[in-house]
Amino acid sequence: MASKQRVLLLGATGETGGSILNGLLEHTDSFVPLSPNYDFPVGLITFFPAQDVEALVRPSSIEKPAVKALVERGVQIRVGDTNGPTEDLVGLLTGVDVLISAIDPGSLLAQIQLATAAKQAGVKRFVPCAFTTVTPPGGVMRLRDSKEQVYQHIRKLYLPYTIIDVGYWYQLSFPTLPSGRVDYAALVKPNVDIHADGNKPTMITDLRDIGRFVALIIKDPRTLNHSVFAYGDVFVRERNIRAHRSALGREDRTEISEEIVAAREVPGRGIYAADYEYNKYVRGDNTPAYAKYLGYLNARELYPEFQPQAFKEFLHELLDGKVARPYTD
Repeated sequence: MASKQRVLLLGATGETGGSILNGLLEHTDSFVPLSPNYDFPVGLITFFPAQDVEALVRPSSIEKPAVKALVERGVQIRVGDTNGPTEDLVGLLTGVDVLISAIDPGSLLAQIQLATAAKQAGVKRFVPCAFTTVTPPGGVMRLRDSKEQVYQHIRKLYLPYTIIDVGYWYQLSFPTLPSGRVDYAALVKPNVDIHADGNKPTMITDLRDIGRFVALIIKDPRTLNHSVFAYGDVFVRERNIRAHRSALGREDRTEISEEIVAAREVPGRGIYAADYEYNKYVRGDNTPAYAKYLGYLNARELYPEFQPQAFKEFLHELLDGKVARPYTD
């Protein structure tokens, strides 16, 4: 039986990081057999190792209630400044097998020094902060281009890595209703915009399933030095709005032209939100077919035994008042 791998998570108190933490904790003592269809080289262990989970937090955060809640759940804490000296980070990362970053968008480039320290500390797999829609680098999405700087630095270091993208969240994709019935869970209200023709398919995932995918992916030798895409469903916004018209009770929607979306000039949208809309609804990048074209592995094919929640099931939960709104803090 393989020994446990030590996993260190940065950003465990955030939305994505919280999902990853939950997924890791669900799998700490599990050994999951790989698909019998995968032919392993002779002598290679055919079981995923279980794992010990720790969280990396900044010194300024150690007294925050969210960090104290991690400790109450039995998560060991390592305290360190990602912007501190590289030699301090090397000491902090010593003994870590898998380093996962769910760092905030404003700190993405801090991962460059983190990756340098991870290489020196002998980290066996670095999972940088990806967890976004599938899209190419180079002027499509500004966040994606910042992430690419980190990816290229990882490759320059010859640091083992896995990049994981997950599409867009169910929790940000559902349309709101005139009755206000689902407003309790909506980050944006109203949310009935049709961008361009509204008929571009895009991958979406329940936020809660992101961590479950990650827990499987980081245990798998097939995903080392690869990009992997994971998703729960494929969403077509126009079709979804149309399916809800009986609940909406009227043509309650706003149409935004392709030209406006492509120019990132949608009123009330920040630059990152506008980039997402361009990526999903004009270019149509965020699909299983395009991900495969870019060389990604498909988590749904790697782990057929894991069935993520379908969007239709999520909508039933939503209407029953059982969905938590993201970013409540």
